[in-house]
Amino acid sequence: MSYQITERFGGHGLLHTPEGVRDIYGEECKRKLLIEDKLQKVFRRYGFQHIQTPMFEFFDIFNKERGTVPSKDMYKFFDRENNTLVLRPDITPSIARCVAKYFREEKLPIRLCYLGDTFINNSSYQGKLKEVTQLGGELVNDDTSDADAEMIALTVECLLEIGLKDFQIDAGHADFLAGLLEEAQFSREETETLYTLIASKNMFGMEEMVSGRDMSAGLKELFLKLPDLFGSVETITYAQERTGNERALAALDRLEKVYKILDIYGYSNYISFDLGMVSKYEYYTGVIFHAYTYGTGEAVASGGRYNHLMEQFGKEAPAIGVAVLVDTLMSALSRQGIEAKEEKLHTMILYPQEHRRVAIQLANFYRGQGILIELMRKSSRRGLEEYEEFARKANMNGIIFVEKDEQIQIIQMDTEKVQLVKVSDIIHETGDRI
Repeated sequence: MSYQITERFGGHGLLHTPEGVRDIYGEECKRKLLIEDKLQKVFRRYGFQHIQTPMFEFFDIFNKERGTVPSKDMYKFFDRENNTLVLRPDITPSIARCVAKYFREEKLPIRLCYLGDTFINNSSYQGKLKEVTQLGGELVNDDTSDADAEMIALTVECLLEIGLKDFQIDAGHADFLAGLLEEAQFSREETETLYTLIASKNMFGMEEMVSGRDMSAGLKELFLKLPDLFGSVETITYAQERTGNERALAALDRLEKVYKILDIYGYSNYISFDLGMVSKYEYYTGVIFHAYTYGTGEAVASGGRYNHLMEQFGKEAPAIGVAVLVDTLMSALSRQGIEAKEEKLHTMILYPQEHRRVAIQLANFYRGQGILIELMRKSSRRGLEEYEEFARKANMNGIIFVEKDEQIQIIQMDTEKVQLVKVSDIIHETGDRI
C-alpha cells in the first residue's frame, strides 16, 4: 500500500493532502486566527453565546427533507452499529437540532454563535475547497423585521471590523419568487427548471418558458426581468407596481421595512436588492442575503430566515442566521492588500542560558501588560542578526535581548533602533519578581 501511494505521488505520498483540503501554517494561520477572533468579538457584542456541535452527525440531520446540500455531495461513513454518519456539510441544521433539544420550552429570543468547519464533496469547481471554515450565528424565536435587520447589521460590522471598506450586501426574499410562481401556476417540475434558469441568469431560457404562458403583462415583465432585477430600494417599488400577489407583496414590504431599520443603524448604504436571488438551501423562507467584495467571485458571508426548519426537530421556532466564510474572506483580504491588524504588540525576549531567570521574569511582567511575548533561548552558535531576521519574518515589533542580569537591548524591528535599558528601570523588585 505505501509503495502504491509513493508511486502515485512521485515518491512523496506521505507529504500530500487529498484534493480540496490544505494545510494552513505560519503567518497565514496567524492571520486566520486573528480574523476569527475579531469576528467572534462582534458576535459577542451583539449578545451571542457560543455553541459547539459535533463535526459528524447522523445522516438524517442533513437529509433531503431538511433542504440542505444534496446527498451526493456529503462525506458519508458508518459506525459500528452500521448507522450512516456524515461530516457536516452545513452547521445550521445542527444548531436547529440543539435548540430543539436544549431550548424546547424557551419562547424568548436565543442568540447562538459558532465556529467550525463544513465538508462538501463537490468537484464541480477545480481547486474549490471541500473543507471550509464558517463563523456564524443564529437568532431564534424572533420573527420580526428587527431581527432580520440586526443580522444584516451584524454582518456589516463583521466586515468593517476586519478592515473591509468596499463591500455590498445583496438582499432578497424567498417568498417573492415563490409568490410569483404561485400566481403563474407553474408545476413543481417547471418551478425547479425556472429556479435553475434564474440562478444562472439564463434570460433566453426564461423567455422561452414564460412567453407562451397565460399571465398578466406585469407578471410576465417581472419574470423576464428577474435575472436583472437588482439595485437600489427603487427596485422594490418597481416590483410592487407589477404584481398583485399577496405573498410577493408581503415579501417586498418586509424588505422595505428591513431597509428602513438598517438606515437607523447607519448601514443602508451597504445594502442593495436582488429580487431574483435563489438560495442553495431550500429551508430559507424569508429574507436572504449575501455579502460580496472585490477579489473573489463568491460571497464572503451568507444568511437568511428559516422559520420551519426547527419544526422538523420538534420545536416551532422562527429563526434567522448568517455564516461568514472565513477562507473566502481571507482570500479577498489578501487580494485587496488588507492586513488584519493585531491589537497587541508581539515581541521576542531573547536570552542566553545564564540569564534565563531575568528573561522569564521579564516575560511574566510584559504578558501581564497584555503584550504577546515569545521567549527564545539564544544559541551560542547563532548570531543576533539571525534572530533579527526571524523576528522580521514573524512580523514582530521588536526584540528584547537580555545581555546581562541588569541590562537589556531593545531592538525596534521597523526602525532598527537599538536602545540599552536597565532592567530596574522597567520593573521593580516585588517579591520573587524583579
